[in-house]
Amino acid sequence: HPQVLFLDEPTLGLDPQTRSHIWQYIHELREREQITIFLTTHYMDEAEHCGRIAIIDHGEIVALDTPAGLKQLVGGDIVWLATGDDRAAARDIAEKFGLAARTVDGVLQVEVKHGESFIPRLIEALPCTIREIGLRKPTLDDVFLKLTGRAIRPEEAGAREQMKYTIRAWRGRR
Repeated sequence: HPQVLFLDEPTLGLDPQTRSHIWQYIHELREREQITIFLTTHYMDEAEHCGRIAIIDHGEIVALDTPAGLKQLVGGDIVWLATGDDRAAARDIAEKFGLAARTVDGVLQVEVKHGESFIPRLIEALPCTIREIGLRKPTLDDVFLKLTGRAIRPEEAGAREQMKYTIRAWRGRR
């Protein structure tokens, strides 16, 4: 039997239940046959299943590490917030904390080392109204955005991402 198996987007276009079954089979196959599996995916949640991940941008490998190692590149927790004026809030965050905030999917985000202790200081320091605020740990999507400076292009996206682009474009025309 082969020692290496190459799979090109094995779950593209599949429903969540079938995707889950495919991943269960991939795990079982890898363990049972003791083989190395190379696969491509645009689904960052699927990349979490891999032992090592290469992030490729314009045909070049820009990072290669374990999922946990890649997430450490982000630099900490992600604090997200929605305000009445995200531009002004981003400016205030830069001035008061020396941190760069960016808007991702309509939400202002800032990377910090210790989000739990940063949030109260942020709330106290911002003069604007904060409608929502939250904290999350870095994801592989965050790593991809940090390393490539952009989200996956619509023409490179899988079915789920293409649907998101279509919905955003439709909303923008209303």
